Amino acid sequence: MSMMGVIGYVLRKLDFETAPIVLGVVLASIIEMSLRQSLAMSNGKYSIFYERPISAVFLAGALVMIVIALIPLVRKGIDYGWRRELTQAEKEK
Repeated sequence: MSMMGVIGYVLRKLDFETAPIVLGVVLASIIEMSLRQSLAMSNGKYSIFYERPISAVFLAGALVMIVIALIPLVRKGIDYGWRRELTQAEKEK
C-alpha cells in the first residue's frame, strides 16, 4: 500500500493525470479476459483480429489515431518533461 502511495506521489510530481491511469487499471483485466476469449475461439491464431473487414477497419483507425497523436511530438522533438516546462513558463508570465 505504501508503494502505491510512492507511485502516486511520483506521478503527481511529474504532472500525470490520474483519470487515465485509473481507467487503465480498471479496464486492463477486462481487456485481458476478452483477448484470452478471442484467442481461445480462434485456437490461438492472432489472425482473428484482422481477417474480418470490420476488425481490420477498427485496427487501422486505431493505428491512424496513434500516429496522429504522435506527429506533434515528433515534429517538435519535445522530450519527456515538456508539460512541466510549459507550465513553468506559463507561471513566469
